[in-house]
Amino acid sequence: MIQTHTHTLAHGIALSCRVCGEPGRPVLMFLHGFPEAAFVWDALLSYFAQPEHGGYRCVAPNLRGYEHSSRPAQVSDYRAKHLVQDILDLAALESPEAPLAGLVAHDWGGAIAWNFANQHPTRLRRLVILNAPHPGTFLRELQNNPSQQAASAYMNFLIRPDAQALLAQDDYRRLWEFFTNMGATQGKHAWLNEALKDQYRALWRQGLDGALNYYRASPMRPPRLGDSAASGLHLSQDKLRVEVPTCVIWGMQDTALPATLIDGLSDYIAKLTVHRIKNGTHWLVHEQPARVRQLVADFLSQDKAGRTAGERTTRISARAHDGHQ
Repeated sequence: MIQTHTHTLAHGIALSCRVCGEPGRPVLMFLHGFPEAAFVWDALLSYFAQPEHGGYRCVAPNLRGYEHSSRPAQVSDYRAKHLVQDILDLAALESPEAPLAGLVAHDWGGAIAWNFANQHPTRLRRLVILNAPHPGTFLRELQNNPSQQAASAYMNFLIRPDAQALLAQDDYRRLWEFFTNMGATQGKHAWLNEALKDQYRALWRQGLDGALNYYRASPMRPPRLGDSAASGLHLSQDKLRVEVPTCVIWGMQDTALPATLIDGLSDYIAKLTVHRIKNGTHWLVHEQPARVRQLVADFLSQDKAGRTAGERTTRISARAHDGHQ
């Protein structure tokens, strides 16, 4: 059964979490994106908590700025280093004596997860990414590909001071279009029913500025007049390498994050598996939940089969934060 729990982290941020599974079991953590919340992972939490499917302790935080989690007021509080620290401290609370068995992440959650895996590889055994661009390929495309610049133009709308008010107009018409423009209400994989729409409305009515601050705090967006954004950014190779075994699941019909973003991933990731879902979009978790579930399960099982006894009993101090002691 899924429960809700609020963790207050060492640096004062509180994250409301949806959890399923016994404490003390290997931890799977799930990170949502925009404009969603932790509830989108419920089916996966319930599945992987079952003994026959791994018996994991499954934890899905509402990221800072979302739902009942802390909502810092300053845009600078949503920079990547703070978002990664939230997950690092949450992992220390939920899994103090071992690395996370897996981090499963989508969209903005994926942006955090890429950085987490790069900066804290000893705290994580497996990384699963669903339609969230690696910073190296995303920067490349934002700087050089007009098609990606056009696809990401919505980001410059979301950083406007009046974006929250505009998004709330007409029963959140613009937010629904993030879903419906990729087939959420029609076609073979339609998924956005009225009950789910009510869940989204309840979330969005709590305010959107925290979620919008992710875009305002990041230069990873198309350049525009007076704002160099991604065109003025350089990322060193040491900030891009991922040594953790990684599975990327990509809906190939994602119009906001086109498939060119998975070209060249092997330049950055030492142990990479890529699954291209030909008829999937950005919203794969909703559209094809059984397929996502199976791909994640298969990837996790490879880790369990390949571990030695010593690896299975690795202990990590809750306070050993890879340079953040």
